[in-house]
Amino acid sequence: MKPQDLVLPTVAALNPYEPGKPLEELQRELGIGDPIKLASNENPLGPAPLAVAAMRAALADVNRYPDGANWAVREKLAARHRVAADRVFMAGGSVEVLNLLAFLFLRPGLNAVFSEHSFAIYALATAAAGGAGRAVAMRDGFYFDLDAIAAAIDADTRLVFLDNPTNPAGTIFKRAAWERLLARLPEHVVIVADEAYFEFVRDPGYPDSLDYHDGRRMIVTMRTFSKIFGLAGVRVGYAVASPEMVQLLNKVRQPFNVTSIGQAAVLGGLDDHDHVRRTLAVNAAGIAYLEGEFRRMGVAYVPSHANFILAEVGDGRAVYERMLRMGVIVRPMGGYGWPRHLRISVGLEAENRRLVEALAAALAA
Repeated sequence: MKPQDLVLPTVAALNPYEPGKPLEELQRELGIGDPIKLASNENPLGPAPLAVAAMRAALADVNRYPDGANWAVREKLAARHRVAADRVFMAGGSVEVLNLLAFLFLRPGLNAVFSEHSFAIYALATAAAGGAGRAVAMRDGFYFDLDAIAAAIDADTRLVFLDNPTNPAGTIFKRAAWERLLARLPEHVVIVADEAYFEFVRDPGYPDSLDYHDGRRMIVTMRTFSKIFGLAGVRVGYAVASPEMVQLLNKVRQPFNVTSIGQAAVLGGLDDHDHVRRTLAVNAAGIAYLEGEFRRMGVAYVPSHANFILAEVGDGRAVYERMLRMGVIVRPMGGYGWPRHLRISVGLEAENRRLVEALAAALAA
């Protein structure tokens, strides 16, 4: 007997999540000495300097287990969001929250609803828990259709996953659509607001889901330190929810799920306001430059509210492969159902210029 014969069919049929190609892998495969990676929506400025200093200071104590309760981090985040500390759940990246929610609320016979072309982990976590995933078609313009998502909810729905801004499209849904969805949300459904990129949004119509934690609905707001704080490598995320929801998550998480280095990084990074300001400025300038160059080149793109742009390039995989050979790593979107598109992260000015040069050459090949 094979091990796959002993697990749920939904698990055996899964394809693992495929991350962006690491720089080191491209160097090994093609011998390129100076590649750039614009594939994983990372902060091109690097980690927040205050976070780096805090991590260095914490190294002397790595022989000790971390604070399993994440007390200092939860207190700081609670003060930041003006909530009680028992409403903050710390995780090894926000993906851990997704997996734990699926483990808690899904099983064969139950389902989760999300938009098609949304973050791939929603479908993976749902299937791994034995639940059924209901992927709702997007509206024209790469926008989530929240009214159709509400219509897809039934008596067996337990979770609704919504990323806002959306990944990989970079679009947002507005306050009116969000409030219509909440008004139709049955009391047995947990709505998961994945706001990994919310710091980049400047649209006044954007709904901050934390403003809707009024006790009438089960809302879990997810945030991350991987993006604007530049701490993707230490894997720290968190959720804000009701105390009862946080208690459930704590029952099933692994002990010491956030390392002492990760906790130190968060405590330092939250104070690094200058790094956040510089990141926002670099991102805004990069988005404007890339959009302008795409228009000049005749490349269709989706206006983005995040730190990446979805661009239509024809044969996405072929263009991706050509750009790899020029030392530029982007993200092909075939796995998300968009084989004609690439997702391109915003880099530093020189990286953005190199990206445009490589893309033009790849399209002309």
